[in-house]
Amino acid sequence: MESIEYLWKDRKRRLGLPLSFTRYFLSEDRLFCETGLLNLKADEVLLYRVQDLELTMTLGQRIFGVGTVCVHSSDKSMPHLDLKNVKRPRQVKELIHRSVEEAKDRRRMRATELLGKEGGPDYHDGDELDFIPEEDGGED
Repeated sequence: MESIEYLWKDRKRRLGLPLSFTRYFLSEDRLFCETGLLNLKADEVLLYRVQDLELTMTLGQRIFGVGTVCVHSSDKSMPHLDLKNVKRPRQVKELIHRSVEEAKDRRRMRATELLGKEGGPDYHDGDELDFIPEEDGGED
């Protein structure tokens, strides 16, 4: 069995120090979260299923140089994964974003967006578009 090469590793931090039994790993196609010392629980999210990333940094987290990267995915078993109190959260979020885009490109996946939400045209019959045309802002 071959070992997995990780692009990024970290632990959940307390007061800025990695004093936790929660570990995070990023490979080229999956994001892993392992918790526990004696009883180990391992979760993973396939990167091509990631739909959105969110970064939150409370005042306390900013003081200690950490933050929380929230990963929203279409995975049924793990639709929401929080990478809590990771060091350099902005860089981690950007690394995950680039890895997600590469994973989607490798699988030749393109997200389709349903219009009709948040002010767009209303398609009640479930029509999907492969892209949303940009407004050119020029004169007609």
